[in-house]
Amino acid sequence: MRHAKKRMQLGRFTSWHDATIKSLAKNMIICQSIKTTLTRAKAAKQTVDRLITLSKKNTLFARRQAQKVLGEHKLVNLLFNEIGPRFAARSSGFTRIIAVGKRRGDNAEMVIFELTELKKKEPKKVKKAQEAKPQAIQETGGVAGEKITQEQKKETKTLVKENPIDAKKPQKKFLGGIRAIFRKKSDSL
Repeated sequence: MRHAKKRMQLGRFTSWHDATIKSLAKNMIICQSIKTTLTRAKAAKQTVDRLITLSKKNTLFARRQAQKVLGEHKLVNLLFNEIGPRFAARSSGFTRIIAVGKRRGDNAEMVIFELTELKKKEPKKVKKAQEAKPQAIQETGGVAGEKITQEQKKETKTLVKENPIDAKKPQKKFLGGIRAIFRKKSDSL
């Protein structure tokens, strides 16, 4: 008998179901925020929470248990070295499910499934103006410290004028124009 054996089957055989849950757990560890359906998020929530609880213990046995689910040493190291310490003060509530809306094709409820404490992204470094060489100097093969003579300026201008093909914009594809006609305002595709 199957008393009290309830689980979200996700319309799959057992092996496919397990593979789906493991795949969602792996992607959750890597990206820390994924967009999926509500039923898949609810099914994967238990596995992800269990993995984070294991990462807080940080023992060899816990690493081996996480290895069973994740299957990759890099993901296990990421889980235990970065994600686990972030949740050291929490005893539960490692993930959250935020409703987004319904999917256009099959009307499935879409959600954002993410960790409650996301990694802070570092701002990208902007190149300094001194490091970037002018394009004219690179084409003539000169050094950044040299002055550009009038002859070198004429040479660079002629190089630009000789390639009129590069100056043309690529033609718009035929389907690109048709797609805009049939697109709805709420369509995100």
